[in-house]
Amino acid sequence: QVQLVESGGGLVQPGGSLRLSCAASGIIFRLYSMGWYRQAPGKQRELVAIITDGISTDYADSVKGRFTISRDNAKNTVYLQMNSLKPEDTAVYYCNAKYHFLEYWGQGTQVTVSS
Repeated sequence: QVQLVESGGGLVQPGGSLRLSCAASGIIFRLYSMGWYRQAPGKQRELVAIITDGISTDYADSVKGRFTISRDNAKNTVYLQMNSLKPEDTAVYYCNAKYHFLEYWGQGTQVTVSS
């Protein structure tokens, strides 16, 4: 059974930082591209950052220079370090695992940026 379990969300003030974690089980983690997506109320889910099995990364323009995605294949975990957070970063953040036609999602973790 595949599980992606996110953690690390919460309430933070503008300019603050959070680190999200996504622990994967039931997959050969090192083969998968891992991504973070987010969905704000009334908006479509959007890609935030992705890291391939080869450690290449890509980011949405809105988070470049502020967010960093990384992975630890020994721990089957992907991280999203979020710095200089803005109110517009408020959303539910979802972990995604993709390998060819196989794709899995986590349950999401809420990130709220507010003073």
